[in-house]
Amino acid sequence: MKKIGLLSDTHGCFDEKLHRFFDEVDELWHAGDIGSIELADEMAAFKPLRAVSGNCDDWHVRTVHPIVQRFDEEGVDVLMLHIGGYPGNYAPDARRLIEMQPPKLFISGHSHILKVMNDKRRHLLHINPGGAGLRGIHTVRTAVRFVLDNGDIRDLEVGEWQK
Repeated sequence: MKKIGLLSDTHGCFDEKLHRFFDEVDELWHAGDIGSIELADEMAAFKPLRAVSGNCDDWHVRTVHPIVQRFDEEGVDVLMLHIGGYPGNYAPDARRLIEMQPPKLFISGHSHILKVMNDKRRHLLHINPGGAGLRGIHTVRTAVRFVLDNGDIRDLEVGEWQK
């Protein structure tokens, strides 16, 4: 069993509110637009970090964090990239990866809009944790935590904070 903290679009912000929300997780996953390699290092010092780079991340971040991650965690096949869309409206690169081999969990960011949706056609769960940072179109900052346990995705919780 592993407790996962999921965030995206921090754009340089990882403050005390996020620290408190993620205090009990085992790992942090970041779906892109971290903001700087220094912030990525700060998050990795707080909890083990698995991240993808986003369209606003510079070459320092892109050198360490790839554009796409595909991995298995606790029996769950995970695909994570920054610009991914959502069921019914996947971005072209995400659609190709999903159609080649649908994951059980598809994670993306970019929109700054929290979405948790089932793709019934492809039998996967999509999570976009929304925007956790202070910059962007969102008015409420959001992040997600959940549990992976022997192939199950459960106990999903949303954190919300005013910008």
